[in-house]
Amino acid sequence: MHDVVYRQNIIDHYRNPRNFGVLKKPTHKAGYANVSCGDQVQFQATIVKGKIKDIAFTGTGCALSVAGASLISEYAKGRSLSSLKKFTLKDLEKLLKIPISGAREGCAMLGLSTLQQLSKK
Repeated sequence: MHDVVYRQNIIDHYRNPRNFGVLKKPTHKAGYANVSCGDQVQFQATIVKGKIKDIAFTGTGCALSVAGASLISEYAKGRSLSSLKKFTLKDLEKLLKIPISGAREGCAMLGLSTLQQLSKK
């Protein structure tokens, strides 16, 4: 039963990604493409006093990479960029509600890895 719920969580974020789009005046940006599979994501954020006030992302990829970017974008709002740099694969697995195998790690981590690279535009 848990597997169905977990898959539904990922499919929901894939079909209806949260924070998908472009910010009008971001203070920080980052982008990355996974050359091995073609997935790619770009984040834009407005950071005020070290905390993410607003965030958006664009990109294309498999269900796991889009869902991962969507979930991490929700999680990131209101948090400091420095705290997000400490976020790990294990933390991401808790958000996704599934264990990530080695073969899928790059897909799952795409959004988080990109978000952790945010720098002033």
